[in-house]
Amino acid sequence: MTVHTINDLKIGQKSSFTKSITETDVYLFAGISGDINPAHINEEYAKNTFFKHRIAHGILSGALISAVIGVQLPGPGTIYESQSLRFLAPVYFGDTITSTVEVKEVLEEKNRVVLTTFCTNQSGIVVTTGEAVALPPKAKK
Repeated sequence: MTVHTINDLKIGQKSSFTKSITETDVYLFAGISGDINPAHINEEYAKNTFFKHRIAHGILSGALISAVIGVQLPGPGTIYESQSLRFLAPVYFGDTITSTVEVKEVLEEKNRVVLTTFCTNQSGIVVTTGEAVALPPKAKK
């Protein structure tokens, strides 16, 4: 894991994390979050929805963005202050999602970084977009 302080961060700097979404991931997330919407966990119900299959929770893709921010950019010790999200396309079981974070603005005097965030599936379709604000660690440990 790499730690980036505010002085290390440059506009355009990027990092990504890729994960295939499994049925187990969705069931565990449903249990942790309490969101047991049948669109996520009941295939028979989901067949009659707009998407025709079960879909992962939208916020699960947001959690993959959190993985990038907390582990890679800015990295360990970062405090995640805010996140906006737009869910543009469904994430199906078996999709491979790549979450990417890009430095948009460095606010050195406030020790804040504004990050463009997005997730794409294995076909390159953007499934989630947003913007985050984070406080990088003040020193490398």
